[in-house]
Amino acid sequence: MANFAKPSAPRFSVEVYQNEFLAEGARDVHAIVTVTSTGGATATRTAVAPGGAAVVIMVDCSGSMEYPPDKMRGAREATAAAVDTLRDGTAFAVIAGTHVAREVFPRRGHLAIADATTRAQAKEALRGLSSGGGTAIGTWLRLADGLLRGSTAAIRHGILLTDGRNEHEDPAVLRATLDACAGRFTCDARGVGTDWEVKEVTGIASALLGTADIVADPARLSADFTHMMEKVMGKEVADVSLRLWTPVGAEILYVKQVAPAVQDLTGRRTEASPRAGDYPTGSWGDESREYHVCVRVPGAAVGQEMLAARAALVMPGAPGEDPAVLAQGLVRAVWTDDLAASTAINPQVAHYTGQAELAQAIQQGLEARKLGDVGGATAKLGRAVQLASSSGNADTAKLLAKVVDVVDAAAGTVRLKAKVADADEMTLETRSTQTVRVRKS
Repeated sequence: MANFAKPSAPRFSVEVYQNEFLAEGARDVHAIVTVTSTGGATATRTAVAPGGAAVVIMVDCSGSMEYPPDKMRGAREATAAAVDTLRDGTAFAVIAGTHVAREVFPRRGHLAIADATTRAQAKEALRGLSSGGGTAIGTWLRLADGLLRGSTAAIRHGILLTDGRNEHEDPAVLRATLDACAGRFTCDARGVGTDWEVKEVTGIASALLGTADIVADPARLSADFTHMMEKVMGKEVADVSLRLWTPVGAEILYVKQVAPAVQDLTGRRTEASPRAGDYPTGSWGDESREYHVCVRVPGAAVGQEMLAARAALVMPGAPGEDPAVLAQGLVRAVWTDDLAASTAINPQVAHYTGQAELAQAIQQGLEARKLGDVGGATAKLGRAVQLASSSGNADTAKLLAKVVDVVDAAAGTVRLKAKVADADEMTLETRSTQTVRVRKS
């Protein structure tokens, strides 16, 4: 394991957990790559260095935000709380989103710089936010993208709040917008109330490497926005990629972030060289994330071994320079005729394979429930209960218990509840990808 860092920057480390032993002829190697960033200066800073961070807050102001009125009021208060959380020196703007996007602050076609004066001006401008019109989220994101592209900030981030479905825009337009914005900024998305579409909100967050969640009660928006903005203020390194090199004859089958949430990165690979590909991970502060990497290697005889992959964290270098390597680790393959060694499953690999299955079981179970497939929903949600119980995922277990009656958690025996609150079902679906880490021995 190696560490590379510039002074005052966070230090990155990479650890690889795997069972490197394969039976003769076996080809698939599984590894959990744990990436940790520590020691950044953010925790002790009260201001952001010039060019450090830029944030655009997108607030749904469509007509439905007035029903009930506490949604619009909660959105104004939450945005004001987020503005208060901005550190001096942060570039920022606020957008009102309906079927069109409109700058609320600073209304000059570029970002303001946070200080006591601009924060006060922004909060005064928020008093004029009112609801009316439709919902076209792509227009909000395009305006945010234009504002952020005009900034020199290393950390570029959006916060998006909506209470409804993207009804005034073709789905293909939103998909094209997300494709265009991916890699230019990250974005957290929140749905308030229960009239929005879970797959739309989670799809936005997934495409832009952010988080998604439900805030069923508008009174909780201020706390949620404050927490999100604190997280953004803690980011220090942007545009970090997981670079995977493989030898001739080997290929990457898939790459998934598995903690703190499941996120499939396989389709986001960009070629870095003939034998290496980069997978985007977004921005980092002091935190740890884990990735499940599956490599297919050529079959080999007992006694042979090879380097199956090299995992490195890289970030763009200065113009004309190669990317900077922040940390790296190795994935190995060793062929053996020891049955016990080749059939053992590494605890980290087993745990996160189960967490990914848990997320899938919840999503499939809820979809079956919506379609009236009682048998399919019961089987999938029962399996989810079993996985949540065995892995110690207490938060997900509690959410599942609001959708099913648990008869035997260990066996996965459940009964579907006759009536389920919309907020409970949407919360389970939205948070289905959240995982727990391997329990310490």
